[in-house]
Amino acid sequence: MSKIFGQVQNENGPWSIRMNYELNESIENADIVRFINSRRIAWLSHVMRMDDKRTPKKILEWKSIGTRIRGRPKKRWIVDIEE
Repeated sequence: MSKIFGQVQNENGPWSIRMNYELNESIENADIVRFINSRRIAWLSHVMRMDDKRTPKKILEWKSIGTRIRGRPKKRWIVDIEE
């Protein structure tokens, strides 16, 4: 939650992380999960409005090529040697 709101600068000048009570005051004791989800939806709508050449828009619309191998990963060479 503090990552969403960022840091705050004190009167003396140094920056610090916001405390939980400060965050609760800023969102007026709203449901935190609902608040974070609304911010994520707002960010999604922001990215959707971007130009197609922008990197976040390209990443959002990116389709992977191929498939992942199912099952347990193969042993690594070093693990086999250590055993």
